[in-house]
Amino acid sequence: MLLPPKKNRPEVEFCFIHTCLSNTLLLLCLHLCLTMEYDEDYEDVTMNQMLAPKSQQSDATEILNHLLKEYDKKLRPDIGVKPTLIDVDIYVNSIGPVSSINMEYQIDIIFAQTWTDSRLSYNSTMKILTLNSNMVGLIWLPDTIFRNSKSADSHWITMPNQLLRIWNDGKILYTLRLTINAECQLQLHNFPMDEHSCPLIFSSYGYPRDEMVYKWRKNSVQAADQKSWRLYQFDFMGLRNTTDIISTTAGDYVVMTVYFDLSRRMGYFTIQTYIPCILTVVLSWVSFWIKKDATPARTALGITTVLTMTTLSTVARTSLPRVSYVTAMDLFVTVCFLFVFAAMMEYATLNFYSYSTRRPGCMHNKRVTVRNYSILDVRPPPSVIALNNSLYWQDFDDTCPYDCLDGKDCKSFFCCFEECKNGGWRRGRLHIDVLELDAYSRVFFPTSFLLFNIVYWVGYLYL
Repeated sequence: MLLPPKKNRPEVEFCFIHTCLSNTLLLLCLHLCLTMEYDEDYEDVTMNQMLAPKSQQSDATEILNHLLKEYDKKLRPDIGVKPTLIDVDIYVNSIGPVSSINMEYQIDIIFAQTWTDSRLSYNSTMKILTLNSNMVGLIWLPDTIFRNSKSADSHWITMPNQLLRIWNDGKILYTLRLTINAECQLQLHNFPMDEHSCPLIFSSYGYPRDEMVYKWRKNSVQAADQKSWRLYQFDFMGLRNTTDIISTTAGDYVVMTVYFDLSRRMGYFTIQTYIPCILTVVLSWVSFWIKKDATPARTALGITTVLTMTTLSTVARTSLPRVSYVTAMDLFVTVCFLFVFAAMMEYATLNFYSYSTRRPGCMHNKRVTVRNYSILDVRPPPSVIALNNSLYWQDFDDTCPYDCLDGKDCKSFFCCFEECKNGGWRRGRLHIDVLELDAYSRVFFPTSFLLFNIVYWVGYLYL
């Protein structure tokens, strides 16, 4: 390798160092330019927020460390001095669905409790400390329970839905989001035209009234927009809150209750039960316009309508719990079934009496003399009987509409004796011709069913 002369070596070294520095500066500028462009394209919105100075962060940390240094979370505030006052607020996110079979409803709420703990008061320019769920387990909390809840879940995604705020005077706000399946004893006497007040009951589990008192704040119960509520069969009518005292063996407890007033919608049951029942009853009346001799047609129609009403009554009960009392729908379905069954029994009665009138009526026994029968005479020959060595024949008189009742007097309701037909005993009596039963039914059945519907709907909807 050829080296430059010794007198030129410093100049060569200087040029080499200068070149390296220039290249390094050039690469550094290029890197900074690319970095600035990348940051401009992917700017974090959180950079625009105001960050707390390090001095305030250190103050908050010192405050919490000081407050929790000798704090005992096992003891309630002002223990042995006065009861702890808990102010309660509830924000209803949604209600529903309501289960009539299980007699329960689901509700999603944000439950807020406010109380004062003098042990957590502090002196600082920071008036409020807003903390997350990590601080919740370090301080005393009320032991509130929901007395009529079957199950309850607290929301934990993506973090526990809990909020804790501490004021400098010791006031504490604690909120959490809950989904509760609460019991609601539904009174189904007027089902499906019923109205209910479903309660949400809560109180302290262990602290009686002389140690903890709950109190509603002004406008303490609020509800969100009802568009997202899942009240498929109900309308939300309003809410109200009450405060009660219950006495137990462990003491007297303050019980807080929120009532949610609900009214059932009839649309589903009108389409699924009421309209099919009415149409089935009307269909059973068609037999009144069918000839009484068409036995197969009228019998098939009657049996079909009876079986249809049986199926409808069974289906109507599937949406109800097995209560022992009669509901409004049970009454309607039962009456419709009776109308259909009565229509079938009407034809059975008519057919029986029609068959009875075809049997031999007024029999006139005449001694057989000389009678010639024509070959073309298709009528059956008279019956010939032997009595006292004499022959008698029975001739059936088709013109006699009544059966002769031997031994009956003229006071009977129906009489076949000629001298009784126009007698005075008929005055003031109602004469019903059984053979005209279809004509009577065409008027009686629709009229009585219409009157029943008027009384039913007016009684349950307006009385």
